[in-house]
Amino acid sequence: MAEIIQERIEDRLPELEQLERIGLFSHAEIKAIIKKASDLEYKIQRRALFKEDFINYVQYEINLLELIQRRRTRIGYSFKKDEIENSIVHRVQGVFRRASAKWKDDVQLWLSYIVFCKKWATKAQLSKVFSAMLAIHSNKPALWIMAAKWEMEDRLSSESARQLFLRALRFHPECPKLYQEYFRMELMHTEKLRKEKEEFEKAKMDVGNLDYPEEILKGELARIIYKNSVNIIKGAEFHVSLLTIAQLFDFAKDLQREIYDDLQALHTDDPLTWDYVARRELEIESQPGGEQPATKQARAVEVGRKEERCCAVYEEAVKTLPTEAMWKCYITFCLERFTKKTSSQFLREKRLERTMMAFRKAHELRLLPEFQYKQWIELLLHHNFLKEALEVAVAGTESFRDSVTMWQMKLQVLIDSESPDVAVLFEEAFAHLKAQICLPLWISWTEWSEGAKSQEDTEAIFKKALSAVKGADSVTLKDKYLDWAYRSGGYKKARAVFKSLQESRPFSVDFFRKIIQFEKEQESCKMVNLREYYERALREFGSVDSDLWMDYIKEELNHPLGRPENCGQIYWRAMKMLQGESAEAFVAKHAMHQAGHL
Repeated sequence: MAEIIQERIEDRLPELEQLERIGLFSHAEIKAIIKKASDLEYKIQRRALFKEDFINYVQYEINLLELIQRRRTRIGYSFKKDEIENSIVHRVQGVFRRASAKWKDDVQLWLSYIVFCKKWATKAQLSKVFSAMLAIHSNKPALWIMAAKWEMEDRLSSESARQLFLRALRFHPECPKLYQEYFRMELMHTEKLRKEKEEFEKAKMDVGNLDYPEEILKGELARIIYKNSVNIIKGAEFHVSLLTIAQLFDFAKDLQREIYDDLQALHTDDPLTWDYVARRELEIESQPGGEQPATKQARAVEVGRKEERCCAVYEEAVKTLPTEAMWKCYITFCLERFTKKTSSQFLREKRLERTMMAFRKAHELRLLPEFQYKQWIELLLHHNFLKEALEVAVAGTESFRDSVTMWQMKLQVLIDSESPDVAVLFEEAFAHLKAQICLPLWISWTEWSEGAKSQEDTEAIFKKALSAVKGADSVTLKDKYLDWAYRSGGYKKARAVFKSLQESRPFSVDFFRKIIQFEKEQESCKMVNLREYYERALREFGSVDSDLWMDYIKEELNHPLGRPENCGQIYWRAMKMLQGESAEAFVAKHAMHQAGHL
């Protein structure tokens, strides 16, 4: 092995001599490079090979290439690149080839190889890398797309890109993304040919000998892909995606019209079709010749007309296809338009009226999903329509009796209305809902009670909640109970709550950190109390939380009544309790802390 390493170092000598001779590196720097290179070579030549060693080798060489580039720029020297940079690039490619042969399945390694070649290697070399990768990872459509895009955009070879897409489709005949990108590529190719022909004609050059078939210039290849793909991949979503791509190309108006007509003919029973057709009305100009209205008011009226046309399509859609999914599209559109900023009062009022009407109609038909009831109630509350909000909330809880969200919305309406029935409704909600999903309601009840009721009432709710909520959910409640105690009754109350809960597992580490912080905020911060809190926290988290141990040591060192002599004992206790990475992290933090105090 030593002979191989020596041979590889000797292979480097010509480039290193050139670097020193032209003044890019000093003799000392060259010696340092040789030493580092020897270490790296040893690691990738030994019997037990590790991927990290190859990555480190490559990264070192890339850093060296970039440093050479910067120094060339600084001194203005651009010669001898064949002897220096090309030699390094060739070596790195060899390392990448070895690594990718050993760890074939590592896609990230292949992608790193490609990124390197894009920056430093020739296009022909990169093409070979793509071929090698796709031979192994033919099951990943995204890699085929990446290779085809590179052939099309960087190598300017639409024929190579086309061949890659055709090969990819043999492996993945039902992959929508491949068809979408292949369709886009053919449209880009057509656009490029049209521009070329136009440039030639402008220059009054004879294009008779050049290959510009009329069918190709009209986008016939893209049309064939479209026809084939919609026969294989059904559904309006894919159809719309192709239409969206086609609309990016101005020359493809006939193709756009064909796709649009097919969409309406083939997918009339799909809400996505109606949604697309309705939204398209926003893009159609009302004014002949596409003239824009001159004043703000006229523009608002024009936008209003477009939205009316959209809603007319949606109204027809919900009659033709009276489903929850169709109403969801309609209401989503109304909400999007409503939230769009406008200075026109007329437009704002019209949008609000339209949105409310859509919600009401869907509700009457019992086609409103839970999340849209929530949206409706929030909209009503935002505009202070409390009476209607309550009616909707009642209807929502009747339709979705097992939904915590709906009960929360109903309670929010009562709270905003300052109703005397809030507490009664909380009790009613708990009667209807399963205990394991009630945590958000308990939190809402305590928050409401803090603002509306006495401390005794709020504490009673916290205690009731903790008796009802068990397991991991109770952790959040305990944290909130401790916070509330400190806010409402100060440190004394918080300590009392801590004492009452300290044996009621489970806890979060924040529970203990909170009480430690509360103690430290007191004028007479007692070290004896801090020790008690740290010791209690370490009983729960001492085997996993290195920060707790570190903070305990710092407290003993920094507190006026701390005992620095205890730090050694705390350190060894930590080393016994902490496991694996936590122990390593603790040792590192402790060493840094000691170094900071030297």
